[in-house]
Amino acid sequence: METFELGKIKMYVSDDHRFGTDAFLLAYYAGVRPDSIVCDLCTGCGIIPLIFCKNVMPHLIYAVDIQPEAIELLSMTVKENHLENTIQPILADLRNMPQSLLAYETVDIVTANPPYMTSGSGFEKASRPQAIARHELMCTVDDVCATAGRLLKYGGLLKMCHRPERLGDVICSMRANKIEPKSITFVFNSVLDKPWLFLITGKKGGKSGMIVEKPMILRNDDKSYTEEYSRLYE
Repeated sequence: METFELGKIKMYVSDDHRFGTDAFLLAYYAGVRPDSIVCDLCTGCGIIPLIFCKNVMPHLIYAVDIQPEAIELLSMTVKENHLENTIQPILADLRNMPQSLLAYETVDIVTANPPYMTSGSGFEKASRPQAIARHELMCTVDDVCATAGRLLKYGGLLKMCHRPERLGDVICSMRANKIEPKSITFVFNSVLDKPWLFLITGKKGGKSGMIVEKPMILRNDDKSYTEEYSRLYE
């Protein structure tokens, strides 16, 4: 177990429960407000809820994960930083999470940084917790979208990041659960690269019509960070 300083927030991480650039990008993209009720699915060590607390301090954040160690780390972080009134860690399988833990149609924004790879595809990490975080062993895109559909208020927003090769799966799953894709941003390491990530917004009960936003570029031609990416990390 290690600690990481997120501004004034001291958070706990481990070899199996860490975070990457995609978590920062999704938190930046999510657009939560101080009056938002948020649920972060597949929260891991809780980096996305903690970024929200650092930057915005929403009204309430539910942080859901199926892995006990991840929720234990987040619970320690919450206690360390006196965030008990803002973040509620929830150890649960999102596929059958009871309403006693989180009532349906009560959430303004659902964020999700789900496992990117289908079960059996690519190289699965030797560590079981890492494999669960990266491969659809315990939940799929369909599971995430179905859960978001149950939790969101009418007009609520699902904010998700995923890999470009799964875009068709994500859009189909959102629509199957009455969440209409409304905007998408592709993320590029540089202008010469293919996109490696997309950030998508869906609206529960929304009408059809999706905007493709201008791309997010992380590095300039000289390999330095772009102004937008540097601002994100501030």
